[in-house]
Amino acid sequence: MTADDDHAHPPVTAHHYRWDGSLEPCLTVCSGATVEFELRDPSDGQLSPASAAADLSALDWDRVPPVHGPVFVEGAEPGDALLVTVKEARPGSWGWTANLPGFGLLADEFAEPALHLWRLDPAGLSAAEFAPGIAVPLKPFPGVVGVAPAAAGEHATVNPRNVGGNLDMRDLAAGATLVLPVEVPGALLSCGDGHAAQGDGEVCGTAIEVPMTLTLQLDVAKGAAPHTPRLALPGPVTHLLDARGYDVTTGIGSDLMEASRTAVREMIALLAAEHDLSPMDAYLLCSVCADLRISEIVDQPDWVVSLYFPRVVFV
Repeated sequence: MTADDDHAHPPVTAHHYRWDGSLEPCLTVCSGATVEFELRDPSDGQLSPASAAADLSALDWDRVPPVHGPVFVEGAEPGDALLVTVKEARPGSWGWTANLPGFGLLADEFAEPALHLWRLDPAGLSAAEFAPGIAVPLKPFPGVVGVAPAAAGEHATVNPRNVGGNLDMRDLAAGATLVLPVEVPGALLSCGDGHAAQGDGEVCGTAIEVPMTLTLQLDVAKGAAPHTPRLALPGPVTHLLDARGYDVTTGIGSDLMEASRTAVREMIALLAAEHDLSPMDAYLLCSVCADLRISEIVDQPDWVVSLYFPRVVFV
């Protein structure tokens, strides 16, 4: 199917489960075109508003996450850059956050499955209630945006790659432009993994996972391929969270991963003590709205990692 203008095609619903440069495109567009995608939720419909934690054990991981496309962009050749601008990211009316056994930064400490279901406001994007007195501001974005790699064969969608993929960059929201290196003719762009909100780090392994209507503008920049994905942002990125400041915990040591674990562990303890949250609920909240930052990486042999939790969540 070929689209010569922004209104010549219906929303993209075709989806697949592996990156593969040999896939036939579901749509062909010219540089500068705007394409709308109807994203399935990242479980590929295996979870619903009626699901429970027990359902997590039955997930078919070969279907997680589905990606939608691929879209062939005319004129895109290896060595070019594909500029992907998010025009709109509108979540559905529900979402989920889960602790999946064996997955996440503290998987060894949180071995039991847990599932939190969210009711969302797609039109107004009002903060989503986690529990009475606790609401998370929404900043919808696609967790997966990427183009096909040059390497032959099938490649899992759960991994980030130099050509994009599961980047989980929470600032890839409306107005942002993602710059990707093109490795195959037409780029073969696909996207998926809708998130209504996520903290930097996505520490438990999931955000507010949602079905999503996503609108992207696709532009080719000849000979401008970056080595790795690059993001251009239109303005401030934490304005939804800044109003009441932050509580910050730290991890210090010679191993950045262990320092990150310590910072998250300390925040879980703080939230449990000050807000009467269970450790599991505190862990899930950290994943959807707290930001991991490298505060210092030069004073060898020990580095500082911080976790910023926005107080605005406690309404």
